[in-house]
Order: sequence, then structure tokens, then C-alpha cells
Amino acid sequence: MVLTVLAAIPSPAQGEWFLGPLPIRAYAIAIGLGILLAWWVLERRYTARGGPAEVSIDVALWMVVSGILGARLYHVISSPDAYFGQGGNPARIIEIWTGGLGIWGAIPAGALGAWIALRRRGLRLAPFADALAPGLLLAQAVGRLGNYFNQELYGAPTTLPWGLEIDAAHRVAGYTEPALLFHPTFLYEALWNLAAAGVLLWAARRFAPGHGRVMWLYVMLYTSGRVWIEYLRIDDAEHIFGVRLNVWTSLLVFGLALYFFVRTGRATAGRPDPIWRPGHGPAATDGDAAANGPTGAGDGAGDTADDADALDDGPARQRGQR
Repeated sequence: MVLTVLAAIPSPAQGEWFLGPLPIRAYAIAIGLGILLAWWVLERRYTARGGPAEVSIDVALWMVVSGILGARLYHVISSPDAYFGQGGNPARIIEIWTGGLGIWGAIPAGALGAWIALRRRGLRLAPFADALAPGLLLAQAVGRLGNYFNQELYGAPTTLPWGLEIDAAHRVAGYTEPALLFHPTFLYEALWNLAAAGVLLWAARRFAPGHGRVMWLYVMLYTSGRVWIEYLRIDDAEHIFGVRLNVWTSLLVFGLALYFFVRTGRATAGRPDPIWRPGHGPAATDGDAAANGPTGAGDGAGDTADDADALDDGPARQRGQR
């Protein structure tokens, strides 16, 4: 019996505590700590690149709000039964503290929020995204601890010594044997993300990719891990041709990231990677502003690397400038 206990990861007895009438949820704490860690990494890396120090917190707020909304929307769309299926309750859509945030919705929605906030300040998205990328992986690793406390997102049964104990109330239907242990897929993803963050930091120092390529590398590293982790999971999910939707999504997103990583590298080879958009920033003089014309015209006729970055203007804009 002692050996059995030592050869397994126990699940927490609870994931929610009360401070008077106020509920304190481990999932929310993990998400909050992850956000703070990502912001700390972003602040250090972005200011080191010459980005204005006061921008990070403002843009982070835009990203967090839009990212959470996008993450929840993707979860609801990809797992609709809990809200619109038999016995489902649409009112539960707002209960984000119980879990259910999809990274595939968080990243594009968060990027949109960041793009809006940065453009209002005359800053480019690509350098900001490159500074943020390692912090995102660290935040995702910390956030997975929330899944541990919720006893969710675990994998198939396993006899490995690090098998995870899951209470009967949190088990997927059909897995009723009390002695069963499960793959701790939340832990696999957390460790994968930590390793990927290390790779990103090494690559950024060794090769200095720039122009959004650190972010595209982040996407490739994350999705390559998500594919094999998804194959281990047994929780309810939408399937296409017998394969989980998140596997297809990971493969598609990996392919897009690889395309933009290569294309951006070719299009920006030897070009500078400025923080500011054309005609903006403390270094811009009145003569520069006059040469660039009004803000809108200057942005449209930019002759810097800004026009070659998919993260800033998209592939259609790239084609128009080539």
C-alpha cells in the first residue's frame, strides 16, 4: 500500500477556499500568477529592446481582457454540449472560474487586443510579440496548475509511477475502477512549455530572429507539443474523422506559423526591426513627420520592415509591398 501511494501523484482534496463569503479558487490564482509572470518577462524584454516602459501594463490589460474572452469563446464553440446539449446550461458560459479556456481563442484575440493598443500609441506589434513569447509559455505552464486543482484535462489510464489519482466525481464516464491512475497531461504540457521557453530564450539570444519570428517559433514549439499531448487525453472533445479537434487545430496552426516564420525571415533579411511605426516615437522629427505625411499616409507608404511583418500588417499587405 505504501509503495502504491508513493508511486502516484495525489490530486488536491479541494480547489476552492472561502475568505468569509469570498471564494478563492486555485484555478483563478494560477491564471493570475501566470499573467503576472508573463507581464514581468515582457516588461524586462521589451524595455531592453527600447520599448517605452509605461506601455507594457496598458497593452497587457488589452491583451488579458480580449484573450480571456477569445479563450472562453473557443472553448464554448469546441465543447458546446455542456452549454447547449442535453442537460446543458448556457448560463454557465460566464463561469470561467470553473475552467474552460481555450488557448486557440486566447492567442488571436489577445493579439488583436495588443495590436489595437499598440497602434494607438504608434508602436509595432512584431517587437512586442517577440518580447512576450517566452513569458506566454511560462504563463501557460503556471496556468496548468489550475487544471490540476480542478482535476481536469488528464489523460488515459497508465501504470507509470507518476500516474495521477483522480477522484470518482471528476472521472470521465466509464473509468470507474478505484485503483486506476491517469496520465497527468497537465504536467506534461507544463514541463513542455518550460522547456520551450528555454529554447525561445536561447534562440532569441543566439540568432536574434526579430520581426515577429520569435512569436512564430513559440507557436511552432507549443503546437508540436500539443499534438502528442492531445492524443493522451480522454476528456470530451469534438472529433473530425476520428481525431480530436485540437489535434487538427494544432497541425493547421503549426503549418501557418512555419509559413510565416520562413516568409518573414526572407522578406526582412538585413532590415531593421524598429519599435515604432513610421513617423512615430521620440526620435521622429518634424521633418520626418512631414516627409511621411499624415499618420495614416505615413503608415500606408512605410518603407521599413514594418511592411514586411505578418504580425503587423498581414500577408496581403506583404504581397502589396513586394
